[in-house]
Order: sequence, then structure tokens, then C-alpha cells
Amino acid sequence: MAIEDCSPTGAVIENTGFGYTLSIIGGKYKMIIMYWLSENKQIMRFNELKRCIGTITYKTLSSTLKDMEADQLIIRTEYPQIPPKVEYTLSKRGKSLIPVLDMMCEWGERNRLPHSKKCR
Repeated sequence: MAIEDCSPTGAVIENTGFGYTLSIIGGKYKMIIMYWLSENKQIMRFNELKRCIGTITYKTLSSTLKDMEADQLIIRTEYPQIPPKVEYTLSKRGKSLIPVLDMMCEWGERNRLPHSKKCR
């Protein structure tokens, strides 16, 4: 599919496949959360994600996870016990975005300008 098909001239970007994809993966932490759930551990608890990301606040992580659950990118499993136990994993839909994120990472590695910061 050509970019013209995905975002035709004059189209409202939000109404295109390109715009929809950006709305799903956009934001400061969604792709990072997807990375941790796909590369390191298949299932993670809230505090594990918080520790791995480091710079995210509890409120932001909670709201981002709720958005991702609403977009069906992750599955939230709550266990009825004390203390409460909640686990997060990528859904089939979320896993289908991993090749897109991998391609973005590869592009970034190949095209990073000399003065740019490294990812890690």
C-alpha cells in the first residue's frame, strides 16, 4: 500500500489508517510499555512496569494502561485476593503491532544523526 492510499491528499488525518495507527501507539509511554511486555516478560505487574520505565508517575502509568486496555492492546487480569494482584500482557492485537515497532527501531538505528542521543 502506498502512502497516498493511507493518507490521501485533503483527507482528515484522524480519519485515515495512518492517523488511526498514530492515535493507538502515540503518547510518551505506550510503545515503551509494549516493548517491556514483548521483549522482557510476557506478563508484568503494575509495579514491575513502573520500575522498568522509571520516569513514569503512578497516575500516568495507570491512565496509559487503561487507554491501552480500551484500545485492546493489552489484557488486564485481576485476581481476587488480598493484596490485589493485577497482571498485564499484550493482546493478540497488541502483538500484531510489534513488527511495526521493530521496523521503527531499525529505521532509527540506521538513520540516527551523529549528534542524536542513543536509545540506551
